[in-house]
Amino acid sequence: MPPILNPGPIADVTRDEIEVLIARAAMGERAAFSDLYAHTSAKLLGICLRVLKDRSEAEEALQEAYVKIWRHADRYRANGLSPMTWLITIARNTAIDRARRRREAQPGLDAAEAMADAAPGPEAQAIASSERTHLAHCLDELDEGHSEAVRRAYLDGETYAELATRFDVPLNTMRTWLRRSLMKLKECLTR
Repeated sequence: MPPILNPGPIADVTRDEIEVLIARAAMGERAAFSDLYAHTSAKLLGICLRVLKDRSEAEEALQEAYVKIWRHADRYRANGLSPMTWLITIARNTAIDRARRRREAQPGLDAAEAMADAAPGPEAQAIASSERTHLAHCLDELDEGHSEAVRRAYLDGETYAELATRFDVPLNTMRTWLRRSLMKLKECLTR
């Protein structure tokens, strides 16, 4: 596997090129996997940094994510997602799992230590692309509470139950908010 500590710059590759690299990696081609890493690792590291807010942990989460990508590349086609969405989902979920394990391992943290920093995180430097701008624009089109819920769920790793408590709504209402918000985001991103 390629080295994880120094991800390369975000390279301009097309969706089709990424799909081809995933397909070739699914067939066990290490060179294709290395190319996939080179083209996507900076963006995925940014996702991990956004969730974990610690570079060392983000790098470990990134390595875990690429192991999962290597092992499950053959499952890409069956999920119906764009290749970057699939890769980002794996990286984000891996980072969220790591953050949850960290919280469970440190139950004695006081509230001040556990609070998320509202300032832009390191991913703002790692992900300087038009996709991020477009996504921000689309998030701004959502109702304010729904937009915040989406950000907290998919960028900060809060659970549905935590969000339902935070927004003082039933759990199923929160699930509906998030599902509908994601459908609106998908529609906006395809414009």
